[in-house]
Amino acid sequence: MPAPTIDQITLADAPESWSALGFDVADGRCRLGQVELVLDGAQAEPESGSGVLAWSLRELSSDALSPEGELDGLPTTISTGPQRDPAPEHPNGVLAIDHVVAVSPAFDRSVAAMQAAGLDLRRVREEPTPAGAPRQAFFRLGSEILELVEEPAEVLARNGGHDRPVRFWGLALLVQDIDRTAAALAPHVGEVRDAVQPGRRIATVRRSAGLSAPLALMSADERKAAAA
Repeated sequence: MPAPTIDQITLADAPESWSALGFDVADGRCRLGQVELVLDGAQAEPESGSGVLAWSLRELSSDALSPEGELDGLPTTISTGPQRDPAPEHPNGVLAIDHVVAVSPAFDRSVAAMQAAGLDLRRVREEPTPAGAPRQAFFRLGSEILELVEEPAEVLARNGGHDRPVRFWGLALLVQDIDRTAAALAPHVGEVRDAVQPGRRIATVRRSAGLSAPLALMSADERKAAAA
């Protein structure tokens, strides 16, 4: 059976918030690569603080979901829609979604649940992130990646232990020229800096942009571009 791919992601954002940042938006929707963002500002922001509300996946068995329609806690629907051609570059230079970030209080449980659902586990990184997450697992979902982050110990203790569902956190977007995009989104973007991934750079979109979920900009591997 083919591995699952992402069809849609629903965000608790008003379409105008994305239009103001230089994204092409029509009828409350914004295409990033092959994924369609549904911008539903009418939905309340979840208590987790992330405005990523749900996603739909192709090639996913209904057996993978709980009776509530969740994949280890992630609100998930099964899509039968065909894969789209990649969308054009947005006026601000954004090309696609690089990765979707989710956080788990029970990392091994969540990794096992994602694998059982057919998600393609590419690797587990056994080194802490700058924010203190002990481990990360990376699942390939077509052109996009699900980055599953282990909740740091202090957050785990504060929020009530392991017996909680995984939750969406934010998105990282792939850009053509990160310096140009950061300038286009100024003053709503932080400093462009080296990413954890070698040869790539990252910048964080600030809260002043008015978005409901954490958002980052990422360059492609600039070593490959320089060698081309």
